Amino acid sequence: MSEKKPSTAKSSHAGKTVPGKQAAQKPAVNARKPTAKKPSAKNPTAKKAAKSSAKKPAIAPFPEERFFDRDESWMLFNQRVLEEAEDEGNPLLERVKFLAITASNLDEFVEIRVASLLQRIEDEYDQPQRADESGLTLQQRLDRLSVVLHNFVDAQYACWSRKLRPALAAENIRILDWKQLDERARAYALSFYETEVDPLLTPVTIDPSHPFPRVLNKALCIALLLHSKRKARSVPRPGAALGVVTVPRALPRMVQLPSGEGRFDFILLHKLIESQVECMFRGYQVMSRAAFRVTRNSNLYLQEEESRSVLESVREELYNRRKGDAVRMEIESAASPEIVERLRTNFELDPWQVFQTDAPVNLTRLMTLPGLVRRPDLKYTEFHGRHTHLSPKSKNLFDELRTRDILLHHPFDSYATVEEFIESAAEDPAVVSMKQTLYRTSADSPLFKALTEAAQSKEVTVVVELMARFDEASNIRWAREMEDAGVGVFLGILGLKTHCKLALMVRRDPDGAIRRYAHLGTGNYNSVTARLYTDISLLTARPEITSAIQSVFRYLTAESDVESYAPLLVAPLTLAPAILELIARETAHAKAGRAAAIVAKMNALLDHATIEALYEASNAGVEIDLIVRGMCSLRPGVKGLSERIRVRSIVGRFLEHSRIFSFANGGQPEVFCGSADWMPRNLVERSEAVFPVDDPALAARLLNEILAAYLADNTKARLLQPDGSYKRAPQLGPAFNAQEHLMQLTQRTQ
Repeated sequence: MSEKKPSTAKSSHAGKTVPGKQAAQKPAVNARKPTAKKPSAKNPTAKKAAKSSAKKPAIAPFPEERFFDRDESWMLFNQRVLEEAEDEGNPLLERVKFLAITASNLDEFVEIRVASLLQRIEDEYDQPQRADESGLTLQQRLDRLSVVLHNFVDAQYACWSRKLRPALAAENIRILDWKQLDERARAYALSFYETEVDPLLTPVTIDPSHPFPRVLNKALCIALLLHSKRKARSVPRPGAALGVVTVPRALPRMVQLPSGEGRFDFILLHKLIESQVECMFRGYQVMSRAAFRVTRNSNLYLQEEESRSVLESVREELYNRRKGDAVRMEIESAASPEIVERLRTNFELDPWQVFQTDAPVNLTRLMTLPGLVRRPDLKYTEFHGRHTHLSPKSKNLFDELRTRDILLHHPFDSYATVEEFIESAAEDPAVVSMKQTLYRTSADSPLFKALTEAAQSKEVTVVVELMARFDEASNIRWAREMEDAGVGVFLGILGLKTHCKLALMVRRDPDGAIRRYAHLGTGNYNSVTARLYTDISLLTARPEITSAIQSVFRYLTAESDVESYAPLLVAPLTLAPAILELIARETAHAKAGRAAAIVAKMNALLDHATIEALYEASNAGVEIDLIVRGMCSLRPGVKGLSERIRVRSIVGRFLEHSRIFSFANGGQPEVFCGSADWMPRNLVERSEAVFPVDDPALAARLLNEILAAYLADNTKARLLQPDGSYKRAPQLGPAFNAQEHLMQLTQRTQ
């Protein structure tokens, strides 16, 4: 699926932009083999474009590429996560989790971003390739990216083989091969294999009557070279036969073995199966064996105009995703060249798409290891967020919200307050109506239960985003079950993902008045991730905000548009131009000699129009601090372009997910939070909501407690350099870890 090209500085966002319907496309099969030649560092195309787009006097020389490549920037983010796996200052089992996260991240990157790039090259295969704003063609971008990918995978496995696995062994946590098992462990493993594993296995020998089995996306398999012991048949087969066994997904990837006190021994499931393959292929001699895994194109291509409903389209495409065209094959480095080549040919992959690993294929399986090892000394100390305390005069949250707004910073503030807000509304007979958006929910979400139970006695409306990537199946199930319970389920606007985090309750209060109460957030309504991600929640009864939220829900359910959603900034209607206006206002303040500064925290910064506005603000004298966890296309610290812009990334115990935007505004600061990053997809391709935090005390907390902590971090912060690399923040004073500081602050104020 082709991604919309980001807008340039000249093509600022329009007020309302709704993507058109997408025609069905065939997922990519493969693309031309990347060349070994590196693209030239010189970039006359980008230089010419930069000159022509600037209607102002020439400035000091700056790099020819005004924007970093988004895919290479994402790989640098995953590299920062890998650094946490390598950091001996982190608990050992947490380091294993970080490594597993890098593998999971890379899976998604390959099946979405790399697959998309291959698709675009395939679509333009018979046409002259055009250079993008960086001066590179799609093929040149793929050439560069393929080198980055292979180098990163090498670093992942070096981390596991040379650092983590030996460190685990030193702590008596061992992942063993079959030959390393003692008699007791081998007997247990064999018993487990015979009772739990063997009944689920279906060995296949490839021949004219047994074609190559359909290997599902990311399914772990074992390939074998087989030599028949039988007498030659009338039509002899040339060479060795190929056998394939799929490792059952229903079983745990790590089998725990009996061991002595204080020891934790495991064998990987596929290693156990490999040890018994001779029993499955009787009549053959096993010449060679190797585990492999294929990653497939997982983009969805919906034929919306022909479908009965979006829900049915998504359901059908989920099935197709499991068998999309191959994008990558991972295989053990010990695999024989013949196995590698036969698999590569079967999956129609170019050589660069084959990744040979020195350690077990699929490092994501290591995520289960910390949960199996009872060693709290090798994990983070357990942490519980602070609970919200009501005023003595308040009987419930609704009483409290009539007197003040409540700001929560998760996980430092417990997510239980948000759950209590939804659950109390469901149980309160005075609440007559509930509306909520759902993007990603946990499997046992208490909010789901509350909404379905509330539908028995009040009006309940839920806007579900079916296409929350890789959560589609879960969301389809929720949608069906909620409909059956009487909930009004809507799927948002065709062509737009519903990504805003909003809940609205209508209540008849004791004084007889009808009032609205709302929750607005930066994170998903998911109690599991709320303990792992940092996010902001605002609970409020302010009429101007709750009225605007009602307008947003009408837009989502009926596409009923109004002229203004103020004080909310709503994508794709008002958010993009509003951001540009806020940045332009700071630029004007700086030119007039007034206080002018921007502090913005987000997950990604990719929108070119917004970046150009920040460049202009920097040149006007605005001091800009950006806290961007992941991808960042902005090039900071370049004289004459961005010398007043600083970019930092925080990667630590919790995933930084909150979006906070602060503007000095000439001495009258304004602070916003919301669901949107500064990316084209958030600004014009999704339904998003950004909200002001008007209470002075709450705004001060965001500025002086939360943002100030992240800007002071010199332990987990990395600073983006003008050349695109990241360096650890210098420790000019005592070590300061923002997340640990916020945890300690929470504990002191419990």
